[in-house]
Amino acid sequence: MPVSHLLLALAIVAVWGTNFVVIKISLEAFPPFVFAALRYIFALLPVVFFLPRPKVPWSNLCIYGLATGVGQFGVMYYAIDGQISPGLASLVVQTQVFFTIGFAMLFARESLRLYQAVAVGIAMIGLVIIALHTDASTTFLGLALVVFSGFSWGIANTVSRRAGSINMLAYVVWASAFSIPPLLLMALIFEGGWSQISASMISASAGAWAGVLWQSWANTLFGYAAWGWLLSKHPAAVVAPAPLLVPIFGMGASAYFLSEPLPLWKIMAAGLVITGLMVNLFWPSIAYKLKQRFS
Repeated sequence: MPVSHLLLALAIVAVWGTNFVVIKISLEAFPPFVFAALRYIFALLPVVFFLPRPKVPWSNLCIYGLATGVGQFGVMYYAIDGQISPGLASLVVQTQVFFTIGFAMLFARESLRLYQAVAVGIAMIGLVIIALHTDASTTFLGLALVVFSGFSWGIANTVSRRAGSINMLAYVVWASAFSIPPLLLMALIFEGGWSQISASMISASAGAWAGVLWQSWANTLFGYAAWGWLLSKHPAAVVAPAPLLVPIFGMGASAYFLSEPLPLWKIMAAGLVITGLMVNLFWPSIAYKLKQRFS
């Protein structure tokens, strides 16, 4: 991979990782579901007028939009708003990898390999360590909600795979239309109605609105467009390891900007979850090379 492409990959994971700090800061101005709705409103408009609708069924776009908008980010925003620290959220949400494997087994009839079971087991030990250290900053409910976010991300991954070879940016933009109505409805029901929603938007600072645009344009539009471009230029095996750095950026940024503590147990839990992800990602190629070498 050329250096310029490597730097682009690092920029993407840096945006995705530090995004958790942006979420935490912006939630001081916006209620979680309002914040999520605003994210998808600006991801949809005005870009939708410049991108043709991808040739996939409306049901596919709807499920993807609901899974990412409500299940993944709506729920995760709610969790980060007082239930879990953003650094840990950036780590725990990576459980999406294992949910994606599970859905592939369920719907695509893929079998569970031994190395995948080992990978899940290693990561689960990390999650158990986190669960044993819940406190005021990270509750068991917050942990469960972010695991559910990973579950929803796994659904989104499964649905997008069924969409086939498409323009991923256009896919994400058009699917955003299905995220907005339920998020606004949830905001109306749980966050005080239109008076509270309008009050939060009127009183929000320029920095808070910058956080919304960062979510919409940097995290969603730039991240997905650049990621899709890299995947089109390089084999997936070359590009795929990059997201393993997201929790590193997430936990590092949270420690630096939000003074989130990094005790030994948190470092151990992060190491176990990332090790599980690495085993799942790299073991097939390692096993193949070993087989070639000794056969």
